[in-house]
Amino acid sequence: MHGSTMDTILEISDITKSFGQVAALKGMRLKVRRGRVHTLLGENGAGKSTLMKILAGVHEATSGEISLDGRPYRPTDPRDAAALGLAIVFQELSLCSNLTVAENILATREPRRFGFINDKALITKARAIVADLGLPIDVSEKVGNLSIAQRQLVEIAKGLSHEAKVIILDEPTSSLSDSEAEILFDIIARLKSRGVAVIYISHRMEEIMRLSDDITVIRDGEYVSTHDRDDVTIEALIALMVGRRMDEIYPPPVHEQSASAAPVLSVDRLARDGEFDNISFDVRPGEILGFFGLVGSGRSEVMNALFGMKSAAGTVRFDGQAVRFRSPAEAIARGIGFVTENRKEEGLVLSHSVGWNISMAALSDFTGPLGFTRKRAEREAAATEVGRLAIKTHSLDTPSGSLSGGNQQKIVLAKWLLTRPKVLILDEPTRGVDVGAKFEIYKIIRQLAAEGTAILLISSELPEVLGMSDRVVVMHEGVIGATLSGADLNPETIMAHATGFQS
Repeated sequence: MHGSTMDTILEISDITKSFGQVAALKGMRLKVRRGRVHTLLGENGAGKSTLMKILAGVHEATSGEISLDGRPYRPTDPRDAAALGLAIVFQELSLCSNLTVAENILATREPRRFGFINDKALITKARAIVADLGLPIDVSEKVGNLSIAQRQLVEIAKGLSHEAKVIILDEPTSSLSDSEAEILFDIIARLKSRGVAVIYISHRMEEIMRLSDDITVIRDGEYVSTHDRDDVTIEALIALMVGRRMDEIYPPPVHEQSASAAPVLSVDRLARDGEFDNISFDVRPGEILGFFGLVGSGRSEVMNALFGMKSAAGTVRFDGQAVRFRSPAEAIARGIGFVTENRKEEGLVLSHSVGWNISMAALSDFTGPLGFTRKRAEREAAATEVGRLAIKTHSLDTPSGSLSGGNQQKIVLAKWLLTRPKVLILDEPTRGVDVGAKFEIYKIIRQLAAEGTAILLISSELPEVLGMSDRVVVMHEGVIGATLSGADLNPETIMAHATGFQS
């Protein structure tokens, strides 16, 4: 079924990796063929990242063998891996903000003349790479001035600037818009035509079914099975991945909502020049109000204004009173929580412990009369949340940065749950999170709603918005296209408003 060994470029045999007592990989195997996209599918914590880090030379396997192009392959670090013909584009961006795009793309390989970096040659070479990939990016721009999506494209360009035989793309579309993702898919098609093998890691099932030639499922550090894309369905893959049927990815509401309750938050004609205009909506206690829109529709900007990060015209009423939050601290003090889409920059302090991160926003609750923190109460509360959210961590003192993306996201949620918010803004709450952890996050959201928290759920994933929301506000180019509920909550109607085809 899987071609001759002739076209196998990378073969992984019986790879095991242990960190102390924990076996992250057990007897892992994989055959990757030239000119094909081989998707690696598994929940967070299944061992995908560990395997990729072994391939990139970041970790060394405890036992087992790898061969690349018929030769034993044991890189000592990512630079060595690239020299041997394997390039990796990590999901976590590794660019230097204070350098230009060109300097980042060609870092460590700048063209030199008399020992000095030759700026002109650098720009020319980087331009050629960017043009070859069809990326709409100015190579002389500083990376710090780029959006997250543009940075992701630069990261990809950097990985692809090596003459690689195998390229690993780890969640490459997690922060790309649809049009940017299309650019990436074109690049992948071009790589395939050159005979390059692509190992692709993603949680987006539609994308996987579109791009993959071969799909390997791994679970709990072990190989499960490999399939030809045409021989397998999304449902079957999810069942293999989580080891259980996921007929119900979206848990049902825990309680009936009361339609008669007064809104906890009412927004009337909110506007900010060049970003959004005439935004009006309200949300009741226990309601999940979805916000859907394509990238650039202004959803996140509206939320930033509500949370006091930006000023805006218009009226906001909280519990019936007109309010104007001048800072996030004021919004938090009144009972608004905000889970941001970029947990690395805004949600978590990765170097700090799990416990510290969880109790950070609610510290005032644990502060005694003289301003001393009640350490025990703080730890007990944090431990309760770790248990409630099933956060996989060795202890409360483990640094947050060492946890998987799904667990990091649960820590961010736990942090806000402790503040017991009246309104919780969730901006892309399951971005970069696998199916199993998504289900747990959805259960937490449902539980919060049942406890009376009003939830504003911003998501680019249409199934998520449909599966979780009581009503949906659809935005298009800075204005509200429609507020939908009941029978109108279907993919066709939502997309028609989001794309502006229906007004």
